[in-house]
Amino acid sequence: MSSFKIGVASVTFRNKTVEAIVEICKKAKVGFIEWGSDVHVKTAEDAKKAKSLCDEANIKISSYGSYYSVGIGEHSQWEKLCENASIMGASSVRVWLGKKDSEKTNEKEYKNILSDCQKICDIAKKYGLLVCPECHDNTFNNNTDAIIKFKNDLNRDNFKTYFQSRYFRMEYDLDRIDRTFDFIENVHVSYSDLIREQLFRKKDKNYLDKLLKKFISKDYKGIVILEFTKNSSEKSFIEDIKKLKSY
Repeated sequence: MSSFKIGVASVTFRNKTVEAIVEICKKAKVGFIEWGSDVHVKTAEDAKKAKSLCDEANIKISSYGSYYSVGIGEHSQWEKLCENASIMGASSVRVWLGKKDSEKTNEKEYKNILSDCQKICDIAKKYGLLVCPECHDNTFNNNTDAIIKFKNDLNRDNFKTYFQSRYFRMEYDLDRIDRTFDFIENVHVSYSDLIREQLFRKKDKNYLDKLLKKFISKDYKGIVILEFTKNSSEKSFIEDIKKLKSY
């Protein structure tokens, strides 16, 4: 049996209500939800509602998927995001680390992102929250060397990262897991072949299997969060959760 926990990002079901998502998660016996700030939890009242429904369903709130762009966003906006995350009892807030790949970020831009991240980490710490950038292209967290340098320069103990495969080079992914494992907070996986170019468009059908087994071999005890499922359907979602539970 795997050591990791299983969750879902609410953005998987952008067109469904908070109530409907909680019911689907109950049916699939999913233990964690990452609520998104774009649709489902925009305000403090939304956060209270999500918290209440999750408590009733015995589902924990893993994280708050914000769309705050470090170096660009407003701190008044960030404070509200931290308040919402705190209301829900989330342990972390997911962010975007700038708007450019690390290779395209100049020194001035880098210092701006670094300075802003230090400030938002300090704000988040007042709420007992971690700041975790999504692992993604078109952000500074687009490669392993960049995020390690950034973390060292940042010098904040409430900063971690997500892991998310780009599904193009196994050696890169396995190396990234090894080199960043100590500060990986959550793992995003996707079974979607329509919304993102991921698993089923690649020749290696066992790609995700190898990645998850790598995490298991390292005794990863965090949360593997399913983000997107085929056609955003409840049936596909339940099948995908069964796959994750089979590890």
